[in-house]
Amino acid sequence: MDEMLEQKYEELNALLSEKKHRLFLELAGDLSPVDLADFLASLDDETLLTAFRLLPKDVAADAFAELDSDVQETVIRSTTDTRLGQILDELAVDDAVDVLQELPASLVKRVLRRASPETRALINKFLSYPEGSAGSVMTAEFLSLSENFTVKQAIEHIRGTGIDKETVYMAYITDGRSMLRGIVSLRDLLFAAEDTRIGDIMETDILSATTLEHREVASELISRYDLLALPIVDNEGRLVGIITVDDAVDVLKEEATEDIEKMAGIAPSDKPYMKDSVTSIYKKRIPWLLLLMLLATFTGGIISHFDGLLGSYVLLTAFMPMLMNSGGNAGGQTSVTVIRALALDEVQLRDIFRVWYKELRVALISGITLGVVNFIKTMLIDFRCDFSPEHLLTAAIVSLTLVLILPVANLIGASLPILAKRLGFDPAVMASPFITTIVDAVSLLIFFSLATLWL
Repeated sequence: MDEMLEQKYEELNALLSEKKHRLFLELAGDLSPVDLADFLASLDDETLLTAFRLLPKDVAADAFAELDSDVQETVIRSTTDTRLGQILDELAVDDAVDVLQELPASLVKRVLRRASPETRALINKFLSYPEGSAGSVMTAEFLSLSENFTVKQAIEHIRGTGIDKETVYMAYITDGRSMLRGIVSLRDLLFAAEDTRIGDIMETDILSATTLEHREVASELISRYDLLALPIVDNEGRLVGIITVDDAVDVLKEEATEDIEKMAGIAPSDKPYMKDSVTSIYKKRIPWLLLLMLLATFTGGIISHFDGLLGSYVLLTAFMPMLMNSGGNAGGQTSVTVIRALALDEVQLRDIFRVWYKELRVALISGITLGVVNFIKTMLIDFRCDFSPEHLLTAAIVSLTLVLILPVANLIGASLPILAKRLGFDPAVMASPFITTIVDAVSLLIFFSLATLWL
């Protein structure tokens, strides 16, 4: 937070304490909804509710949409039904839906009772879309024009209705059945002659998504084609909403956070870290920790199987951590690269053989490099230039193991995410912790097999 903003927060707090409400409203009105929400969230519950009651309903609604769900719940529980209805009617429909999805069922019923019939019907329609779908994050507040409008009529229509719309930079052309016919930008309207027919200047090559498509797919279309908004249609092609670029950024941020958590072996969380309880964090982490612990028993089983070899050549144990780490790191690097490529649609399921071929070449070059460097390091540092046959053979076994481990690790790291996607799972679950555990066991198996064969 910058110093100027922090100073404003202190002034607002002081004005509330001194009950200088008029000055508080003037200063609060200068803040953006995001900054005002940050200020409100920093207050204790009693002061928060006092400040919220003072704010005009439109300002309160804008700030309310930016609050965390737990703060929103606090406000709702202590707000009168009349005030609640006012705020709900001021909220954009998609924001109202986001709020309701995070609330307990009892509060949802209370909020919906206070909404106007039109708002309630629209919210219920949006709530019926599956969680994570494009329909669940779209807004119904878009500009719709007829292709028979002239440019002059279109601009007058925008002036009359645009104040309540999510964006006025793009208008969508629909027919009498709400079928999407085309789009026209505000720029095109401003530079066209007033008597030009909208149907003559509209774009008919339209990118759109359906209500049931995943929200990430729709957001990636916005990102890929640099769109300000993406029209969302139902199965019959009727325009029912749009996803704007700011909502797409939020979706991509949430999806990226979810992938990062899965790649770290953590069940995704919808709460900020500092507001998540110890019990909640425990529940999200313990299943993966238990699974990885059980998988690691295979590593212990391999070591136990070769305990006779280790008893005769205790020196081998010194190289086990390095070999396991090298294989795990290589597999983890590959898995992250492939997961990202899958997420960006750079790699498809049909590309698996090309991926294998590429990763094998990378692994062989990397493995040979590591093997040569390891042989030199082992002889000069670990064995202190003792070139006895036993030391030379041990260094050769360890180095050859590295050369063999990396191709296996890379193939595992590349294959598991692709396999997960083929089976309908999120490829992100096949990331570093999972792959490292598997590669550790394979690395030891290769190492001990070579040692048994040669020693």
